[in-house]
Amino acid sequence: MIQSFLNYLQYEKRSSPHTIKSYKKDLEQFNDFCVSQILSETETIALENVQYETIRGWIVQLISDEISPRSVNRKIATINTFYKFLLKKGKIEDLPTRKLQSLKYSKKLPNFVKEAEMEGVFESGFPEGQNYSMKEKLVIELFYGTGIRLSELINLKVEDINLNNKVLKVLGKRNKERMIPINAKLLELLENYITIHELTPDHFLITTDKGKQAYPSMIYKIVNNYLSLYTTSGKKSPHTLRHTFATHLLNNGADLNAIKDLLGHANLAATQIYTHNSIERIKKIFEQAHPKA
Repeated sequence: MIQSFLNYLQYEKRSSPHTIKSYKKDLEQFNDFCVSQILSETETIALENVQYETIRGWIVQLISDEISPRSVNRKIATINTFYKFLLKKGKIEDLPTRKLQSLKYSKKLPNFVKEAEMEGVFESGFPEGQNYSMKEKLVIELFYGTGIRLSELINLKVEDINLNNKVLKVLGKRNKERMIPINAKLLELLENYITIHELTPDHFLITTDKGKQAYPSMIYKIVNNYLSLYTTSGKKSPHTLRHTFATHLLNNGADLNAIKDLLGHANLAATQIYTHNSIERIKKIFEQAHPKA
């Protein structure tokens, strides 16, 4: 049933490869636990027969293994979605996950790079004279200039970029399409990059040295290498630049609804977390400027 569920995610829900991989890993771990608890002499088990007590036992083990609450909650969400799928398909009559509750934990503020540090990234320049270095620069500029997700960048093709209208088209979560404006500096870099590499419309924009589609660890390495030179920010990942894009927009007066649309969030609640960073900035300004602070 696990494979049927993964096929459902891929072909019906249009979930990203990253999401499918995470669900697969969670369900395999859950299956291993069920085997160890119920049928230790075999490698397979009918997960549709598993009861709430066994599921709860897995959650308890995850907690005792000191898995972070955030990760445990993701696994709970996986199990919930899986059993809802089984219910929809008529494989079970009731949800064994009905009593499951997510763990409470304090949400961390999004990690982002300060504006002065981002200016250092661009003002100090990137290595010139090599096509690969130009590619690295484009990766950084795309994340910071558009706020797109890692998966969206990897799947971006030349045909998705409208240089005349100064916008690029991305396919986000659940196959939702959105248009994002391109700033002048990024527009010039894109024009030069496409021309130098002689890319046709059906080409992936960012590729390996052998011309294959880029992969996550390659992009992570590029971002981490460059940000490490200029920032003391903790985590240096593509998502850090996405957070930076949103935080800087908000700090400079952008409307929260506009940021929501640019990021491709389904609702405003997901975007509102950036207001916390903005409030912290306002507090600092107040403390520095107000005579009674």
